[in-house]
Parts: sequence; structure tokens; C-alpha cells
Amino acid sequence: MASTAARIPPIQALLAFEAVARLRSVTLAAEELNVTPSAVSHRIRQLESRLGIKLFASRSEFLPSADGAAYLARVREALAALQEQPLPGAAAATPGPGAARLRVAVTPTFSRQLLLPRLALFRHAYPDIELMLQVAIPVHNVTAEEADIELRFGSGPFPGRESVHLLSDEVSPVCSPGYLHEAGPFGDGFDTEAAVGRAHLIRSPLEPWRTWFRACGIGLPEPASGNQFNDLGLVHDAAVAGFGVALMRLKLGQSWLDSGRLVRLSPRSVRSPHDYFLCWKPGTLARWECASFVDWLRQAINA
Repeated sequence: MASTAARIPPIQALLAFEAVARLRSVTLAAEELNVTPSAVSHRIRQLESRLGIKLFASRSEFLPSADGAAYLARVREALAALQEQPLPGAAAATPGPGAARLRVAVTPTFSRQLLLPRLALFRHAYPDIELMLQVAIPVHNVTAEEADIELRFGSGPFPGRESVHLLSDEVSPVCSPGYLHEAGPFGDGFDTEAAVGRAHLIRSPLEPWRTWFRACGIGLPEPASGNQFNDLGLVHDAAVAGFGVALMRLKLGQSWLDSGRLVRLSPRSVRSPHDYFLCWKPGTLARWECASFVDWLRQAINA
């Protein structure tokens, strides 16, 4: 029977795997570990051979595979436990409440629709991380308080921040069944000046109507009057209340469609010019809890 020690991978291989997954670079991992890039690559191959799994789905971006992400979570927990273990004879450090605190700033609608439904999975995967969610204002990409990880909305780059792309989306016009009965029909696709001209357009600086107009060849300027909201959830709720037609981000607004509160006016969808990014100050991902959250959310959103 193999001993327990024989089943434990070398600590150097585990450190190399964690560093490459966090830094997304063999070269940067080698600099951090003070070894050569070839040594890091060798340790990764050694670990994959020992485990019998492929740790990275992509060797260009070094994004962990599904098996790699699951193993990475266990590796980071083990490394964190080793870091917290006091040396023999040393005074024991006074722990905090027992959890690593992670402050994440997120926009309201993204938080309610896409993050909160998945947080139970994060809590089970990382019970030692105490998550503190803060509100971010998507129009200006600002937060009320300092945060470790920020969800930002736009096209990037973001000065003073490192970032990773999280989510793209497509837009399509929607309204409530009641408003459609009252003001419609608008044709088969809401894709002509005549159809648009008969509707009250709900405005938002987060998702301008010009995206839809350009895709449909509609020669109208961005609406300069009408009800306007700076939160996409409020845009959708205003459409439910019969304020008019909204331009919906389909992934973000899926629950409004599933419930029947809103209906699509066109089978067509157009790529939004605005994406979601995770951002942080340089050096933040050296903290295992920050790196773990970024990896987990990218996997969870794109699953």
C-alpha cells in the first residue's frame, strides 16, 4: 500500500501551478518563484502526469480547465493553511474571525441576476473566505468604498487597474405584453424608423439605442428625451411598468423574459459594445482569496 507521502505532489509543483494560474504567465511565475521558466513548465507537466489530468484548458491564456480549477481551489486552501501554521515555539498569532475577508464591488443588476444565484457554490467551495459585496456605479465605474476586486462595465482599458474580460452580451428590444397590446404592433422586428417612431423608447447611458439603430440601418439620432435610468434593472422594471420599449442585455435580463414580464419585439440580437470586466490593483492577486474569486467567477459565468 502506497504511503500518504507518496500520494502528495511535490510542494514545488503545487507552488508552480498556483503561480501560473494566478499570474497567467510561466515567465512571471518563474520570476516570482526565482526559478527558470523551463523549470516551471517541467513542474506543471510533472504535476499533470502525477494527477492524470490536464490542468489548463488553454496554454496561451493559462486558464485552468474544469479539473484544474477544482484542484486549484484545494491547492490554495492547503497553501493558505500552511502559511497560517505557526512555527514550533513561536507565539501563536491571534486570528481574526477565522476567515479571509474579500471585498468585491459589483453593479446592482449584475449582482442580483448573475452573481447572487451562484454564490452558494462559492460559499461551499471557499468556506474560509468572508465575502463583502459593495455597490459599484456602472456609469462612472466608481465604488463607495475601497474594494479588492471590482466589476467594471465598458470597453476598457482601465487606468491603474489590471483586468480580465468576464462577459459579453447581446441586446434586443423588449416591452411588456400590456404595452405591446396598447401601442403595437410594431412589425416583425422593430427594425424600421416607422416602428421605432411609434414607441416610447426607454433611455439609458449604459445601453444607448444607437447600437440597435446602426445594426438595423435606422437613420435616427440617439433619443434626447424620454424616461431615462442609469441602472439596467430599473430599465427592465420600467418596461414592465409600461413606460415603453427597452433595449435589453439578453443574458442579464433573461429572468424578465422567462417570467413573461417582458417580451422580445425582434428575433434579432446585436452585440453590445459594452462588456463586463474584473479589475484590481497590481499585486492584488498575490492574495489567494482574490485570485480564487477571480478564477471561480470566470468559470461560473462561462459554465
